[in-house]
Amino acid sequence: MGCLESRGEDLLLHIHVQPGAKSSAVVGRHGNAVKIRLRARPVEGAANAALCAFLCDRLGLSRRQVELLRGDSARDKVIAIHAPGSAARALLQEWTQDSSPATETP
Repeated sequence: MGCLESRGEDLLLHIHVQPGAKSSAVVGRHGNAVKIRLRARPVEGAANAALCAFLCDRLGLSRRQVELLRGDSARDKVIAIHAPGSAARALLQEWTQDSSPATETP
């Protein structure tokens, strides 16, 4: 199992989240997942909402294209990305490489 799986026109992204970070960023790999640091705290779904918003912003997707499938209360999550365009697919491929550079948000 890799970080990114194809399901028809959709993609499944395996993510390891580190909530409560100084800034939100994709920081590389964590095992078979993409590691993302989030500023949001894991309180009452705030980190999950922040994760979806972060992915939408970085990938240029609408909110309805990003769906949390598994890991509502865990650090390891699976996100469905519905019908991503070629630019989003390329960026996701970059993120899932072993040596992807960090992309930060202040």
